[in-house]
Amino acid sequence: MAVSTLVTTSERDVLLADERDQQQAKALMSLLPSNGARFSAEAGEDGSAVPVPVELSEIIAQVVQAVALGHAVTVNAMPAELTTTAAAQLLGVSRPTLMRKINAGEIPSHKVGSHTRLRTADVLKEKHDRRQRQLAAFEELRALEDD
Repeated sequence: MAVSTLVTTSERDVLLADERDQQQAKALMSLLPSNGARFSAEAGEDGSAVPVPVELSEIIAQVVQAVALGHAVTVNAMPAELTTTAAAQLLGVSRPTLMRKINAGEIPSHKVGSHTRLRTADVLKEKHDRRQRQLAAFEELRALEDD
């Protein structure tokens, strides 16, 4: 039988689930509603149940679904704000390109003293939007090629 593997790097933890984990996750998903599942956690020596808040339950449900589908699960902790260097690395662009986007108002930012900072959520949204634009352009190119 395979064994779950947790691979830890300096940036993230990756869980490589085994077949047993995948089967357990599938079984759990079959018992859960399609949305709005609520989880609880055993706490203390008496094993009393502590309800997990709705927002965290949604995250847990996403992880269980990913494991059920046989996907690797990656957990990456990020600060709420990023430097321009870190944001540029995350976006896969140069720092000057990022600064042009900031100056053009394409990505929100703010100053901390003389340093520019970006909210991680804004950077991740830009990354997602950029990927969607790339996929749309690719589909457009495929459609032109099919004609």
